[in-house]
Amino acid sequence: MNYRAVFSVFIILLTVVVIFSCKQQAPENQVPAGHMYIPENPVLKRILEDRVLVATTDYTSTNYFIYRGEPMGYQYEMLKSFADYLHVKLELRTINDLTGSFGCLNDGDCDILAQGLTITKERSEVLLFSQPLTQTRQMLIQRKPENWRKMRTMDQIESHLVRNPLELAGKTVHIQKNTIFLTRLETLSNEIGADIAVIEHPEASVEELIEMVAKGEIEYTICDEHIAMVNKKFFSDIDVKTPISFHQNVAWAVQKGAVGLMDTINSWLEDFRKSTASVYLYNKYFKNTRTVNIAKSDYYSLKGGKISPYDEKIKEYSSLIEWDWRLLASLIYQESRFHPDAKSWAGAYGLMQLMPHNADKYGIDSLSPPSDQIKAGVQFIKLLDKQFLNKIEDKDERTKFVLASYNAGIAHVYDARRLAEKYDKDPNLWDENVDFYLLNKSKPEFYNDSVVKYGYCRGTEPYNFVYDILDRYNHYKNVIED
Repeated sequence: MNYRAVFSVFIILLTVVVIFSCKQQAPENQVPAGHMYIPENPVLKRILEDRVLVATTDYTSTNYFIYRGEPMGYQYEMLKSFADYLHVKLELRTINDLTGSFGCLNDGDCDILAQGLTITKERSEVLLFSQPLTQTRQMLIQRKPENWRKMRTMDQIESHLVRNPLELAGKTVHIQKNTIFLTRLETLSNEIGADIAVIEHPEASVEELIEMVAKGEIEYTICDEHIAMVNKKFFSDIDVKTPISFHQNVAWAVQKGAVGLMDTINSWLEDFRKSTASVYLYNKYFKNTRTVNIAKSDYYSLKGGKISPYDEKIKEYSSLIEWDWRLLASLIYQESRFHPDAKSWAGAYGLMQLMPHNADKYGIDSLSPPSDQIKAGVQFIKLLDKQFLNKIEDKDERTKFVLASYNAGIAHVYDARRLAEKYDKDPNLWDENVDFYLLNKSKPEFYNDSVVKYGYCRGTEPYNFVYDILDRYNHYKNVIED
C-alpha cells in the first residue's frame, strides 16, 4: 500500500471539511445582532418584525421625566440607545409599582423591565437579568437634627444619627411596597436580634418617601445608593451615609425564556459600557450639579408639572380643534422649543413656525404675542384637518396626515396618497402606507411618477416630524396630567 498517497488524500479531505465548516452559514433559527449571532426567540423575533421595543420604567428624578418639554432620564436614554441599536422604535410605559411591572413583563405586554432592579436570588428564579448596569447598596435615609446648621462640630450632628444598623432596633422604617427592602430589613432584624417595625407604604414611591423624611413626616426610609445621592442634592436636611447592605448589581430584566433578547442586550451592553457615551450618561444623571436647578423648575414634571410657559393658552386653543393639549404642545416644541421669537432658514417664525404667507392670512407677524401665534397656528391646523375630514374618518389617523401637511405642505401629502393608491396601498392609512411614499418622494422614481403633481419633496423631514411629535406626545401622556 502506498501510505504516502493515502496520507495525501486524507489531508485533502480534511482540508475540504474545514473549509466547508468555516463557510457554513448561521443556522436558520438564528438572527444577526451587531457583530454576533444570537438564538432566536419569540420575543426578539416580534420586536424585530414589528420594529417596536416595549419597555417599562418608573417615573423618577433619575430614570424618566420631562424637563422643558423634553423626555429625559437615565433609563430612558439607555433604552433609546438600545432601540436605535436594534433599528426599532421605543415604546415606553411608566409603572411605579413593581408588582405591576413584573406583571407587565410576564404577561408579555412589555419586553424589558428597566427600573434599576437589584439582582437577587429570588428574582433570578422568575426573571432573566442582564449584565450589571452598575452597582449599588441599600442606604438608610434619615433626617438631620433640626438645628444641625448651628451645631459647631460634626460629632454633635453624628450623635443624633443612626450609623450602626444595630441602632435600628425598635425603630420604625417606611418603605415602598413590594421591594427587596422588606427582605433586607427582616434579615437585619434577625441578625441584630431585635424587632424593626417595617411599614410598606401602599402608594408612595421611593422618592416620595425620601421627601416625607425630609419634611419630618416619617423618621426613616430605605433606597438604593445612587438614588440617595441624587435626592441628597434636592433635600439638604437628609442624611444618606448609612449603608444597611453589601453592594448589589443593578440590571435590566426580561422574561425568563427570552434568551435571544437577553443575549442581544448583553452584546450591546458590552460595547456601550466601554463607550464615552456611557460615562457621559451616568455623570449627567448621577453627578451633574445642575440637577438641583432642574428640580426647582416649574417645567420639571415631577414637581411643577408644566410643559411650557404657554400651557394655559395651549389648553384654551387646543379645544378649537378638539386636540389633546399635550399633542399641540408637542407640535409647538417640535417647531420652536417654545421660543416665540424663533426663526427658520426658510423664513418661518414664531412658536408655531408659520410661513409669512400663512401668518398673513391669520393677521400675525413676527412681533405678535405668543397667544396670537398659537391661535393662528391652531386655525391653520383646523384648515388642514378640514381637507381630510371627508376622506379619513378616524381622527387619530387623520391627525397624522394633518401633521405631515403642516410640515411639508398638503400638496406633497396628496401626492403621497396618489402614489399609495397607485401601488395598491391604502391612501387613508399613514403607517406603512402613505408615510412610505412621502418618505421616498425625494427619489426620482417617485417624484417623476405620472400621478405626482408637485415634484420633489425631502420626505425624511415630514416623516420624522410626524413620528417625533407623536412619540413626544406619548411621553407627555405618561407623566403630564390631562
